[in-house]
Amino acid sequence: MSGTALSARSVVASTLLGTVPPRLPARLLVAFAAEFGIRAGTTRTALSRMVERGELVQVAGGEYALTGALLERHHRQEVGLHPASRAWDGSWEMVVVPSGARSSRDRAALRRACGHLGLAERRDGVWLRPANLAPNRLPSAVRIVEAQAERWYGRPERDGRALVAELFDLEGWSALARTLCETLGNGSDSLADGFVLAADALRHLVADPLLPVELAPPEWPAAEFRAAYADYSRCYQASLRTFFRAQLSALG
Repeated sequence: MSGTALSARSVVASTLLGTVPPRLPARLLVAFAAEFGIRAGTTRTALSRMVERGELVQVAGGEYALTGALLERHHRQEVGLHPASRAWDGSWEMVVVPSGARSSRDRAALRRACGHLGLAERRDGVWLRPANLAPNRLPSAVRIVEAQAERWYGRPERDGRALVAELFDLEGWSALARTLCETLGNGSDSLADGFVLAADALRHLVADPLLPVELAPPEWPAAEFRAAYADYSRCYQASLRTFFRAQLSALG
């Protein structure tokens, strides 16, 4: 398999992040990690440590499920895969931090929350995006924002296309999306390689700025990329289910 070797924790976390609901038997997680050359004992140690760190919880039937920050990340991924978009009326969503001292921890939490909500920083303490997404998306992130800042809606006087080009790295996102589209179309040679490709594509898909069609650049590849990922994911998940069934059958 090409690329940097993955740790047992990375394989476990990414496998569960890509599973709905995010829970699997320990023996399947161990068997899948073996596809990456990771020993069973190493994976079981990683499972125990992830439970201790509050990343996993052990449930009935010998299964492990995501919890804490990883479960929140799983939810964000699902929202990114199925965004709660709406018709755009030309307005923009704006988050403004009032004056006053805040701890570095609060500032970091607000920055993460704004990023999760698809807002881009215009300047220190001000985040913007077109208001084409549901206001109550990602309630946990919304609560952090509303605890520290004010949310406004308005219409800028300047050209919206120029503004989104300044706020988001549209060329960078578009270029990588096109590359991943081509790679997804070519498929992969193994479960391990396919896993890495799926994780890379999903990570980039969740970073989609989710622009309204009125502001998207010409030949914006978001819809093509989503379709390519959906096709690839269906095929890969089918192969993964076949692998898991074979493992369960072999283990009895």
